[in-house]
Amino acid sequence: MPSRFVVVSLSVLAVSISIGIGVIIGYFSHPSTNSNVQTPIEDKSIQQKLMNSMNKENIRTHLKFLTKKPHIAGRNNDEVELVTYIENEWKANGLDNVVSYPYNALLSYPKQGDSNYVAIVGTDGTESDISQRKELVIDPEQNDPDVVDPFNAYSAAGQPEGDIVYVNYGTIDDFIYLNRTMLIDFQNKICIARYGSIFRGDKAKHAEQYGCAGLILYSDPANYCVPGEGVYPDSWYLPPTGVQRGNLKLARGDPRTIDYPSIPTAWFKNVSETSLPKIPVTPIGYIDAVKYLSKMDGPAVPEGWSGGLNITYRIGPGFSGTYASSKMKMSVKTENEEKEIKNVMGFIRGSVEPDRYVLFGNHRDAWVFGATDPSSGTAVLMEMVRSYTVMLKQGWRPRRTLVFCSWGAEEYGLIGSTEWVEEFQKQLLFRAVAYINVDVSVKSSYVLSCRGVYSLSNLMFDVAKSVPNPDAAEVSKGRTTVYDTWLSRSPFNSSDPSTLPVFGTLGSGSDYTMFLQSVGVPAIDMSYDYDQGLGISSYPLYHSVYETFDMVTTYVDPEFTYHLAMARIWAEAGRRLSDSVILPIDCRLYGVYLDRSYDNLMTIYGESMRSNGIDTDKLKEVIDLFTVAANEIHDRENTLDLSNDFLVRGYNDQLMQLERAFLDQNPLPGRPVYRHYITAPSQHNNYGNSGFPGLVDSMFDIDADPDQAGRWEEVKRQYSILIFHILSAASTLRTPVPM
Repeated sequence: MPSRFVVVSLSVLAVSISIGIGVIIGYFSHPSTNSNVQTPIEDKSIQQKLMNSMNKENIRTHLKFLTKKPHIAGRNNDEVELVTYIENEWKANGLDNVVSYPYNALLSYPKQGDSNYVAIVGTDGTESDISQRKELVIDPEQNDPDVVDPFNAYSAAGQPEGDIVYVNYGTIDDFIYLNRTMLIDFQNKICIARYGSIFRGDKAKHAEQYGCAGLILYSDPANYCVPGEGVYPDSWYLPPTGVQRGNLKLARGDPRTIDYPSIPTAWFKNVSETSLPKIPVTPIGYIDAVKYLSKMDGPAVPEGWSGGLNITYRIGPGFSGTYASSKMKMSVKTENEEKEIKNVMGFIRGSVEPDRYVLFGNHRDAWVFGATDPSSGTAVLMEMVRSYTVMLKQGWRPRRTLVFCSWGAEEYGLIGSTEWVEEFQKQLLFRAVAYINVDVSVKSSYVLSCRGVYSLSNLMFDVAKSVPNPDAAEVSKGRTTVYDTWLSRSPFNSSDPSTLPVFGTLGSGSDYTMFLQSVGVPAIDMSYDYDQGLGISSYPLYHSVYETFDMVTTYVDPEFTYHLAMARIWAEAGRRLSDSVILPIDCRLYGVYLDRSYDNLMTIYGESMRSNGIDTDKLKEVIDLFTVAANEIHDRENTLDLSNDFLVRGYNDQLMQLERAFLDQNPLPGRPVYRHYITAPSQHNNYGNSGFPGLVDSMFDIDADPDQAGRWEEVKRQYSILIFHILSAASTLRTPVPM
């Protein structure tokens, strides 16, 4: 007879599973019994009604509430107050169901009261030029005891001392140049890198890989300011005292449960055995960075490595002059801590295909007040949900189920979304139509920026054409829609009159990652963006204490017209995916993306591949086969009987499943959670994207490898896998035939 413990445990497990799967499957697996809403024809009048129901003042009200307190993941302000706020709002709106999903996750915090710092240390141990441990309070609202001091999550603790070396952005190419050309020995050195260009976690990985004792990150004014424009509070550019927080973790989700959810029954790997950084890392502002950079010894940096400080940037190692015998010191006391985090999910049941899901996602947690990242997106999500429920009350119901996701602990490496995808991956593999992510809804008011899988690009172009332009100056020039300004200010090819707007690809910067990389769900990410011509690395106050509600209302979107436009774009994209009889997934555009990726591959590696016995024409041939198959399936749509639900269902499933065909059963080499062989985060920059990632990564720095034969055999293996997946994808688009 089983013990009482076993019986109780199994009972709890059964209840947990029934709740989770019941919400996802059982509750939404039966069509509504209300015959008035079971229509096979899309009601396109809902588009305008949905947009008209949205109120920008509601978005303002939500943003003010969401940003009144710092709300870092794992603590009361986020996991209790904001979770309760969202649950209550969604229930009051009238969603069919609202459920929270808790996970025990490994988070990381600075030691408040004894925070991280860096300093110059003399031979007698005396410290000088000590960095600020807190950001300067400029506005009274920033003086909050819940503000966490600047830190990099998951850094190792330690107090290393060593000669300082400037490594520019800390890219792999920067380290290779310093090591091979400048002959820098990084062992026991403390490196200093400026933020920008790549994900901060990759900077830490490279520093550790080359033997650095520690890494200091700073925000250079060249990347976060524009000369002559002033700084916060006189503009939105980063002041010298501003510091960017952020995590360093390369693995997505809880690092102790890779590939599996961190639920009570999980096996948790020992933290010492995870891939978390093994060296101390901490961020500083440029008010402090200049004190160290200006005293450095060694040759001047090469062209393109200087920042915006009024100094001569030098490589090092070490200091010069009266500081020649001094070292750089770091004091990092960041600690990891297990905390409960929560996802809040809201559902609107589909009327015809309730077991097909269109998901909307935004994360809730912020490093501090998060008025831009992520609360501008959260505020828009709240108003979008309300507007959808207004449509429900008017008798409309979507053909497919809508799922609204408020993710927890995104800032810690996409933990909430990753754990949820891992928990429900089997259902999502077969039932998720698409995932639409808005992390930051409005960074600035210049132009719409959209990224995603190419099969959804036409959808986003068409949606943008339907949304009124919030820019009055642009409207006066005849550009009346969001699309018009998108095309004018961000054309793919400005010399081609038939060009389309730039539509970017996805790296791993937000919660779309695991939907695309783990379960092959077509994904989109979007925001209103700043002018890339400014030359800045991100919106300037990113992850600082100065990212407040007042900053948004003063410098970003005072009238909330751009937030309203984003709400309309987001809602309409989801409505079309959920309501269109035929899914607006255009497989032909994937052929265009494959062709572009092939051309890029040939430009960089074509000659080397051919000289090592690889028939590069074979890849072009299979891409052409895919293009033929894509054209054929869309030609079939012209003769499809739309009144036959079974035929429509089968046709849509072929479109929906295309993305899954690009997933390999094994992860990409060196990246345990990424399985997409056509598009994935770059091996050396998690924020970036690499086309044909397995193949391209296998050729990185290949000429420096002494084992040329072995490396090229791996290239040939990766080439064959890539060809297989493109052929497999083409076969999924073919007309089904009896076996």
